[in-house]
Amino acid sequence: MSEHSATATRLHPRPGRPTTAESSVGGPLLWPADEAWPVCGDGGTHDTFELETPATVRRRREIYAAAEARAAATGAPYHLTDDEQAELPDADFSEPQDLVNQPIPLVPVAQLYRRDIPDFVGPDGTDLLQVLWCPLDHPEEGYNPRVRLYWRRSSDVAHTLNTPPEPPVVSDSYLPTPCAVHPEQIREHQYGRLLPDELDAQITAWEQDANDDEAEDGHSYQFDLSLAPGWKVGGFANWSLTDPQPMDCAECGTAMTLLFTADSSEWHGTGGSWRPLQDPAGTSSNPTDVSIGRGYALYVFRCPASFDHPPATAMQ
Repeated sequence: MSEHSATATRLHPRPGRPTTAESSVGGPLLWPADEAWPVCGDGGTHDTFELETPATVRRRREIYAAAEARAAATGAPYHLTDDEQAELPDADFSEPQDLVNQPIPLVPVAQLYRRDIPDFVGPDGTDLLQVLWCPLDHPEEGYNPRVRLYWRRSSDVAHTLNTPPEPPVVSDSYLPTPCAVHPEQIREHQYGRLLPDELDAQITAWEQDANDDEAEDGHSYQFDLSLAPGWKVGGFANWSLTDPQPMDCAECGTAMTLLFTADSSEWHGTGGSWRPLQDPAGTSSNPTDVSIGRGYALYVFRCPASFDHPPATAMQ
């Protein structure tokens, strides 16, 4: 199996107050003050379902977090106070749709320093990868956010942009809660349907034996042993939603490799095999508050021929 394995770095994001000098998910970026902040100018192609301001999204999360903290501290049932309930918009509320017909500033998704990420890859001389996306659905990209990648040499940034522009509206699903990261390098094994047929058949037979009626601790190769869920760098994609799709560079046709994963969950279920032992019972499996589709992951692929070629994404 060694020829069908690769290392990956799980990021283990947890809510915090990261700075521009730290690796993070959803945290502030080390962005040059003299470099224009990127925007999405697609205007009318954005999906306009349930638009909210960033301030509305953040305040709602604060209200829910406060209610959860009260319930945990007192043992009383979870509930919102009348004042908290009054602050929340109606379930069908949306900001005006025409707010998307202007350049939409991108939002920070991840900032990753080479020193922190064992599986960091980037152009020679760079030590920083910054991932941003448009915080609105793009129908032409499978109703996913459009991703942009920036590699840079951190020592070249003499003056940092202190207050980046915020988008007028966002999708709640695509505004990450700022998180510190706790990188852990692991080894992953290729998605089963991409293995040689004989090896895939052996794994299937093993799974059937491990999950027979008499076994109590059966495991799934795909979900328990080979492919880690959660935010990560490197490794392999889990194609369990659609089966494998060719991911070829739009610029040169080269088969692309997985660079980065943004996920809706750090582990699956209440006792998932990928759940960190350090997390106490009741810890949220979605610390970033990002949701891809109906709880899926967004895989970001890069072209191995050139870092200048555009990335590609797939939701799985």
